[in-house]
Amino acid sequence: MKSFDVALNPNDLVRFLKKPAIEFTRNDLMLFCEEMQIEMVNFRYLAEDGRLKTLSFAITSRKYLETILSRGERVDGSSLFAYMESGNSDLYVVPRYRTAFLNPFTAVPTLDIFCSFYNHEGRPLESDPGYILRRAGEAFTRETGFQFLAMGELEYYVMAPREEFYRSKDQKGYHASGPFAKFEYIRNEAMRILARTGSSIKYGHAEVGCFTDGDTYYEQHEIEFLPAQAVLAAEQIVLAKWILRKLGHQYGVRISFAPKIHVGQAGSGLHFHMLLEKDGENLTAANGQLSDLARKMIAGILDSAGALTAFGNTLPTSYLRLVPHQEAPTRICWGESNRLAVVRVPLSWTGAGEMIQDANPNEARIPAIGPSEQTFEFRVPDGSADIYLTLAGLVVAALRGLTMPDALELAAQLYVDADIFKPEQRDKLARLRQLPRSCWESAEALNHKREIFENGKIFPHGLIDSQIEKLKSYGDRDLSERLNGKTDEIKALVEQFIAYI
Repeated sequence: MKSFDVALNPNDLVRFLKKPAIEFTRNDLMLFCEEMQIEMVNFRYLAEDGRLKTLSFAITSRKYLETILSRGERVDGSSLFAYMESGNSDLYVVPRYRTAFLNPFTAVPTLDIFCSFYNHEGRPLESDPGYILRRAGEAFTRETGFQFLAMGELEYYVMAPREEFYRSKDQKGYHASGPFAKFEYIRNEAMRILARTGSSIKYGHAEVGCFTDGDTYYEQHEIEFLPAQAVLAAEQIVLAKWILRKLGHQYGVRISFAPKIHVGQAGSGLHFHMLLEKDGENLTAANGQLSDLARKMIAGILDSAGALTAFGNTLPTSYLRLVPHQEAPTRICWGESNRLAVVRVPLSWTGAGEMIQDANPNEARIPAIGPSEQTFEFRVPDGSADIYLTLAGLVVAALRGLTMPDALELAAQLYVDADIFKPEQRDKLARLRQLPRSCWESAEALNHKREIFENGKIFPHGLIDSQIEKLKSYGDRDLSERLNGKTDEIKALVEQFIAYI
């Protein structure tokens, strides 16, 4: 890494060690701990409930620090994962040095490190969602020679006591500025902290949702990341959710990533952009258009879209968001700049030099900087998603699309233009398959397509069974019909999950 890059990098360890995080070693972390007088080390890992867990160590000697960094520690897996038997559930949590960061919230200097799970034989835990995503990414690269990159768009609501001044109009909060966006300071602080952990952030902004109900004010925001390898992309979102909740607790407001926050108001999604890369070149675009490779990946994802909801939309309220007229997908299709499609292809940066020159007449034409930034976006998941499994499912589905003999034909059939939802296009809309409308239907879709995910032993058979059982346990089959017109019951269901997600 160049010294210039180190000077601008907000990660404390990168600046101190003068090397990128991917090159961190055990000795690097020990040196940092000694020089920065680190008193505590936290091992971090994700359990089945999607929340970040902590195992804390008080550092009392160099030898003790060396020991925990060299071998990790034991934990009770049956308390972390429901599908593990308590009779044989001891697991190791082993630190991944590249993930280390200085904890921004502790009173004493504390180093946090993400960990991987290993079984009693010292092998990676087959059912660990993080390892499933790693396996999926490795299989993708091994079979195609390409890198699968992803970036998340994390939407959330801030809930606080109602204020009378500088009130925004309902559903008109998109890109609002303070004082109308009252909680941009929390978003901006979260972004600064995320940058210090090593996360690569694209931008943040206020989102559409803003409204008042009784004495409570609701305000929606979004943080979007830059493309990264899938495991890194997942870790960034996990950290973002943790940091936002910590800040919300500090400032006395509620933060929720729930898919539906209030009846009749915009829900929160967790969209994923994807791209294909080889040797630093973005293969998602070719000659200024979406490439055939990208179209094949989209076909594979659309073919498995229903099953993917089993990982990305895991609550009954997830399906209150996936309804018409809420900028959320309902029919399985794709198109350019269409926010009602399952997969959206956003604007690319063609002609950027000309635009800059037009806006700045005294500036010479700026040549293209770096590779194409073209992506395509999967708009179905929400904050209830198992982030690792959702991304792993997308990788597996995209890989299958690259090998499907009829992928390009399927992509052509499922393409829609921007006018698809106009009345005259009703016949074509009716021919498109619909996304699941409940956790029950999602479970059925996963069971129907399970072979795709189990192929190559990417997703363990038992994990698929466990996910199906969990989704069906809600008993929400035909829920939308049962709740039709029953506003109070819908509101009670929404409230049930706001605090948890």
